[in-house]
Amino acid sequence: MTDVNISGSPLGMPAESMGDARVQHPLRIALFGFGTVGSSVARILVESQPKGLALTQIFNRDVERKRVDWVPASVVWSADADAVLTADVDVVVELAGGIDPAGGWVRRALDAGKSVVTANKKLIAFHGPELERLAAARGGHLKYGAAVAGGIPVIPGLEQGLAGDKIERIEGILNGTCNFILSKMEDGAEYAAVLKEAQAAGYAEADPTEDVGGFDARAKLAILMRLALRVEVDPEEIVPRTITTITAVDFSYARDLGCTIRQVARGEQSQGQVAVTVGPMLVGLRSPLAWSRGTENMVVVSGHYGGDVVFSGHGAGGHPTAVAVVSDLLSLAHGSRRVALPATPARVSAEFEVPHYIRFLVKDRPGIVAAITTALAGEKINIRAIVQKPGYPSDALPFVVTVEPCKSSALKKALESIRTLDCMIEEPLDLQMLE
Repeated sequence: MTDVNISGSPLGMPAESMGDARVQHPLRIALFGFGTVGSSVARILVESQPKGLALTQIFNRDVERKRVDWVPASVVWSADADAVLTADVDVVVELAGGIDPAGGWVRRALDAGKSVVTANKKLIAFHGPELERLAAARGGHLKYGAAVAGGIPVIPGLEQGLAGDKIERIEGILNGTCNFILSKMEDGAEYAAVLKEAQAAGYAEADPTEDVGGFDARAKLAILMRLALRVEVDPEEIVPRTITTITAVDFSYARDLGCTIRQVARGEQSQGQVAVTVGPMLVGLRSPLAWSRGTENMVVVSGHYGGDVVFSGHGAGGHPTAVAVVSDLLSLAHGSRRVALPATPARVSAEFEVPHYIRFLVKDRPGIVAAITTALAGEKINIRAIVQKPGYPSDALPFVVTVEPCKSSALKKALESIRTLDCMIEEPLDLQMLE
């Protein structure tokens, strides 16, 4: 990234010297998208009137339906993206989301030498490095502090506050929808009922797959990997696991083990190997990740020199995300420099060496535990505990085996053998345990 020049181009902010002080014209801002986040950004710009920022354009499809009377009459509303992109503005704020057409708008703005602020995690996850290079080549700037964890300053924290450390591991609760669902299930609710509640509250889409399937968290993890571990990874190489396989019995067993269950995005770099995973995991009750409830997000960054740093707060919602967007705009307006964090392309694996929780559902018969023990021993996996709660029918008996730290690939091989046993009613549920 090139340095911000507050004395003129690339941001179109001419300045006049007055002793040591500088006087600059406000950044003219075009807002693309007037939904939950976009309207919150406009609200902050109108009500707080941050110094150095001026909202001049709002683009939205069916714009007449979105128009509100609290936006000043000087702001131009438009349903014509081309007209807004070619208008005399300094910064395009893209809040429409998705790859297309948002990606095209961002590229056109950057190619024209304008700067872009976005909360678009999917676009940044898949095309961030390319867009950053385009911004640098054209003299503009690309900022995306709101793309991960909404109003929590994780990205600025990694770019500036932790840039001097060597980050070895990052773990996070990055999806508020899943955190809402799982923390409600922890209290005894069933998945289907909580999902409906989340949809009614606007936390979940009609099709919740992007959230509950782990794809949203995967995109955010790819961005954090680039900034924290300094590796560029293809998000498609990260295979997420759904939370829909979690049931009330898993929370019951988790409590007996001193744990709860959360959707965790995890990446680490060790001895030149990069391992990543996204999915439900058992988390010890003393872990900060267990404290995050509702739609909150949390990220734990582990540095070689600085140790663990925890970022926590409201990771979703219009106002928290809008705060991050406006903060990016203010950093542009006031000429702050971005710390360049070069990243190296890397292939990823899902090979972690951690304890595991394995829940089986079986038709009870003699020899089941012996068969499971034999399969695990064949891959040199040691059993930590076998837990079986009373009160379940013998023809649908759930029980849990926890194992000592082992390689994910070894456990996968053992489970391939175990799942062929004729007593198995459904696929064994395998969850990593974070201690």
